[in-house]
Amino acid sequence: MKKQEQINNNITDNKDDARPLKDILGTPTDDQANKTTATADEKKPNGQKTESADKKEKKQEDSLPSLKEVIEEQATEDEAPQSRLFSLKKILGGDILYTSSVRRQIWLFMLIGAFMIVYIGSRYSCQQDLIQIDKLQVKLKDAKYKALSSTSQLTEISRESNVIELLKNNKDSVLKIPSAPPYKIEVPEEDK
Repeated sequence: MKKQEQINNNITDNKDDARPLKDILGTPTDDQANKTTATADEKKPNGQKTESADKKEKKQEDSLPSLKEVIEEQATEDEAPQSRLFSLKKILGGDILYTSSVRRQIWLFMLIGAFMIVYIGSRYSCQQDLIQIDKLQVKLKDAKYKALSSTSQLTEISRESNVIELLKNNKDSVLKIPSAPPYKIEVPEEDK
């Protein structure tokens, strides 16, 4: 409990202090080193330490990270560099979506998604229009062919030779082909 209070006090009081973590936590290796130095101190007069105890203490200080380093390490969101940890499993598993670069660009991705939806929608409507145009062109061709065939049938029926043939076959008709050429009848105009 005291160690936790010391850590909290050190964090709030000395944020820029780079005091080693071993001074605050008192790891088991430090306890053993303290015992060995205590026995060595007892043997030497005037409280002087031996050189080997000084070297061991310096090695332990160098090997342990400072409090500032430990706090910075824990404060990060455990994001590893992207380039070396990209794998197919992480991409398909969705881990790539939690990276900071993706979170910073979320609005760009949303804008791209909106553009894609608009693009797909307009392409779909254009395809529907093209299908409708093709159907109407087929109907127009059919109508042209029907008009052409009915026009040819009408001209065939209305030929003079066919009309004469129809009149001969129809016995109750009084119409006959004239033997004299047609002439104009002139009507004099009356004066008023």
